[in-house]
Amino acid sequence: MRDLTGDTITEAVIATMRDTKDARLAEILTSLVRHLHDFVRDVEPTEEEWARGVDFLTRTGQTCTPTRQEFILLSDVLGITMLVDALSNRRPAEATQNSVLGPFFREDRPRHADDADISAGLPGTPMFFEGRVVDRDGAPVNDAAVDVWHSDAEGHYDVDVPGQVDPAMRALFRTDERGHFAFRSIRPASYPIPGDGPVGELLSATGRSPMRPAHVHLLIDAPGFQRVTSMLFPSDDPYLDTDPVFGVKESLVTSYESYAADAGPCRGLTDAPYTLLRHTFVLEPHPAR
Repeated sequence: MRDLTGDTITEAVIATMRDTKDARLAEILTSLVRHLHDFVRDVEPTEEEWARGVDFLTRTGQTCTPTRQEFILLSDVLGITMLVDALSNRRPAEATQNSVLGPFFREDRPRHADDADISAGLPGTPMFFEGRVVDRDGAPVNDAAVDVWHSDAEGHYDVDVPGQVDPAMRALFRTDERGHFAFRSIRPASYPIPGDGPVGELLSATGRSPMRPAHVHLLIDAPGFQRVTSMLFPSDDPYLDTDPVFGVKESLVTSYESYAADAGPCRGLTDAPYTLLRHTFVLEPHPAR
């Protein structure tokens, strides 16, 4: 491995991995080296530019904490997270489509009964959610676990609301024999992804908006079916076409119906104008083995 050139170094690096025992690891590393070397040949970065790139990645790692994952955020804004998701969750058009999990899912969420108020008293427009979980033939899926979480009226999740200790705007539900679940909360708002780190610098340098459209997260898991990690976006949100993490899919854009306090299906349940969100989730069975 002496006197290597720009034409010979790639194969020399790959040759050093010929004794890798894990075949999949060898496949991944070989492809990674080839693509990285091709990138360098294509762009021909200067040594100063390469050092700046290394510094960017170093600071991305240094920004990570137990409650903040800047590398996942970088994966999100480069579209890698959604690409991995798309390749891992190929489903027919009639099935509910996946989207990104996001950083705000928590295992320590409360279990609530149907129609519970999960807002924890936080201010905002009341929102009533009615959901059904069915299979591809429209038959109800009973006892499906449905995780729900979303932001408040200012775009903050409970972990970022000052003084909020207990979980809010998040809960675990179980569908009934009709495949039905329901809850009450407050309408979520659009919000910016963290912009005070290296990923924020990247968005600023490329003129991209940090604003995510408003959404309600749902994770649905039922025996015999593929797990669905999804979101529902309001059709009137101004940021649908500029989502920095590329999570919006047309099938996940829906109407957040607005009603006066004394009108609509939920009149009598609130003394304020409210939002009603209704959606049917279609699960795809696990592939036959």
